[in-house]
Amino acid sequence: MDQPSGRSFMQVLCEKYSPENFPYRRGPGMGVHVPATPQGSPMKDRLNLPSVLVLNSCGITCAGDENEIAAFCAHVFELDLSDNKLEDWHEVSKIVSNVPHLEFLNLSSNPLSLSVLERSCAGSFAGVRKLVLNNSKASWETVHTILQELPDLEELFLCLNDYETVSCSPVCCQSLKLLHITDNNLQDWTEIRKLGIMFPSLDTLILANNNLTTIEESEDSLARLFPNLRSINLHKSAGLHCWEDIDKLNSFPKLEEVKLLGIPLLQSYTTEERRKLLIARLPSITKLNGSVVADGEREDSERFFIRYYMEFPEEEVPFRYHELVTKYGKLEPLAVVDLRPQSSAKVEVHFQDKVEEMSIRLDQTVAELKKHLKTVVQLSTSNMLLFYLDQEAPFGPEEMKYSSRALHSYGIRDGDKIYVEPRMK
Repeated sequence: MDQPSGRSFMQVLCEKYSPENFPYRRGPGMGVHVPATPQGSPMKDRLNLPSVLVLNSCGITCAGDENEIAAFCAHVFELDLSDNKLEDWHEVSKIVSNVPHLEFLNLSSNPLSLSVLERSCAGSFAGVRKLVLNNSKASWETVHTILQELPDLEELFLCLNDYETVSCSPVCCQSLKLLHITDNNLQDWTEIRKLGIMFPSLDTLILANNNLTTIEESEDSLARLFPNLRSINLHKSAGLHCWEDIDKLNSFPKLEEVKLLGIPLLQSYTTEERRKLLIARLPSITKLNGSVVADGEREDSERFFIRYYMEFPEEEVPFRYHELVTKYGKLEPLAVVDLRPQSSAKVEVHFQDKVEEMSIRLDQTVAELKKHLKTVVQLSTSNMLLFYLDQEAPFGPEEMKYSSRALHSYGIRDGDKIYVEPRMK
């Protein structure tokens, strides 16, 4: 059901967190009491407000009474206003400026691209450390204004904003550690390098679901642009189609975590091959696609890498192959072992003075073998004793006592012997 238009932040706050609708404190927070005034309403005299306010999808268009916001929200440090109808940055500023301890603010899916963010408004965000602007279609000019006024911003979310390019800010944001910019239309790596210029302290860069093409950047340039990058997510980067792009990731001097699922380069490999080839090519990473790389797994992967490329023409062998050969030496190819169970065996059947070579199925039972041997030895199954002799066994023949036992359980192989004797009456 659609929410009515024109609702204020304060109106929604009072409705949701009134003692009638929200009778108990849940999690960290406090019950806020404000003395009644002649103009006050009984509902607003007291609210059970947690310190994390979730007011998403409530049809909020404006702030409401700023004095009341200040009175009730002094202890709030997280505020979710996503999927509302806020289109004026001035109204957002009125709310935020009266929440003095606010550290996390989610403004996703509000039509804020309809107004210009002035620096005087952006100044009210100064204490925010985590800002979410997903699907807000915020322009780069808006982002630049925010960056200039948020000296402590650590995490910024700019997903689903239809960015095709990146516009550099006039000043660097030294505080930002995490940038989440997935599901946009960024393709050229020259746009990504601008993020390195703007955010030199970046620790985590999440670029999933962009159509990134090949990484056209020198190793020295990548190291300078992202000197502190520890984690990168390149899921579904459709343009990454050669191993040289993966090798370029080694240029980031502090890189430890990589996510690389759904890229065309890896589609022709098995799951095991993908992981081992990536681990071997990325010697510094400790986590791949969310899973820790153990020391034993790294060595297995690097040895696999050597064997994988050992038969390739010299001109197609990657440089990493030579590095690993220096580390481990040239390895012998792994022996091909067929672990499938043997389905039949050629055995010698001995009865009295006769010997007949027969091929017997190993999936049949002792009882079924006796039926098969009836015409050979001219004995009834009830009058037949079978003994199995393993050609390498030191203990002599073993009686095949149990009619329902399968022949393969004896370990019968080509060249073994089966002796048939009549049952003594």
